[in-house]
Order: sequence, then C-alpha cells, then structure tokens
Amino acid sequence: MVLPETETENIRFDLRIIASTIPPGSRVLDLGCGNGDLLAWLAANKNVVGTGIERDKKKAAYCIGRGLSVLQGDLNDEVDDYPDCSFDYVILSQTLQQVFEPARLLYSLARIGRRVIVSFPNFSHYSIRLQLLWKGVAPKNDQLPYSWYDSPNIRVITLQDFRKFARDVGYTILKEIAVVTNPVNSEGRVVRRFTNLRANYGIYIIEKSRNGKNI
Repeated sequence: MVLPETETENIRFDLRIIASTIPPGSRVLDLGCGNGDLLAWLAANKNVVGTGIERDKKKAAYCIGRGLSVLQGDLNDEVDDYPDCSFDYVILSQTLQQVFEPARLLYSLARIGRRVIVSFPNFSHYSIRLQLLWKGVAPKNDQLPYSWYDSPNIRVITLQDFRKFARDVGYTILKEIAVVTNPVNSEGRVVRRFTNLRANYGIYIIEKSRNGKNI
C-alpha cells in the first residue's frame, strides 16, 4: 500500500498513503491543498487531472507558480460552484477538525465527487488520553500542537467518532486506514489493531450510501 520513498519524493507520509489509493487518470479535487505537493505528485506520476482550493494566498500563489490549477478561497464557498460528479475523488486532508458544519460540507463533497477521502488527527491516541488522565489539562501532541486558546481546531475527532458520524449521516466507509507517523510526518506505518488507541491519523475513503440521508 505504501509507495516507496524514491517514488513519492518527500511528500508527507499520510499523503503517500492517500496517493496510493487514487487510480491513474482520475479527476481529483484537493481541498486545503497547501503547497500542492500531493497534486504535483499525482500529476507527475499518475496522470491525474487535479485541481486544488487553498485559503492561504501565499500557498495558493506558490501552487500556481508550480503550474498547478489552484483556486484561492474558502473551500466551503468554492465547492458549491462545481456541478454534480465533477471529480472521481475529492480530498479533505487534515481539515475536517476545522470545519464548522462537517455534515453539510461532506454532503457537498459527495455531490461533486464520486468518492471522498477524509483524513484527520486522532484525538483518541494514547498520548492524548494519558495527558488527560495524569495532568488533567487540555492535551497537546505532535499532531495537535496547539493550546486550547489558539487552536484552529474547533472539533476533536476520534476514529470511533468518525465511523459513527459516517453511518449517522448516510455514508459508506469503503476503506479505513489508520497510521502512526513520526513528529515531522516524514515516515510512518499502517496500524491494524487497537487503531483508535494507537493511530495518530485516520484516513477514510467514503461515498454516499444509496439510501443515505440528505443534509
């Protein structure tokens, strides 16, 4: 599942995992695409037709300078402009915990994309649990490094929470990948046992259930 380091250049470990799930030639929308590392790799190695949306002006400009098709703006607003089934995959990487209305956003993403890939830091990692147990303070770790008063994260999500959320709002989880990474996210491994306790990140491929609820 994990692509060799020489093939993925030096993109983040979680992005390598996401890249390994996307078939060649797919139409991809990357929301919160940052500096465009994933889009650039997919275009160069899998002939993907990729588009990105990035709120940060400097990052969006950097992407454009790399020759990538990236819009600068708020992803919640921009996704409404796309017609149904515009993409094969829509990627929301490490952003769900910062979204005000996740159910509504995912509904929009499932409308414009055949499948949606969602990843987020796992707030149920054992290091987080131990800090709450022994210190009794709002916890931090390498994947959630902010203090409670300056964090951009408005939600805390666990793998178990997301599984229940997906069912409740009418999505089918096609694949769940739980990963452990090092502090700089350069290396890591997939974990398969006690994932809600051991994983730093969860990566999910989902699609709208045929009898799912509309939001």
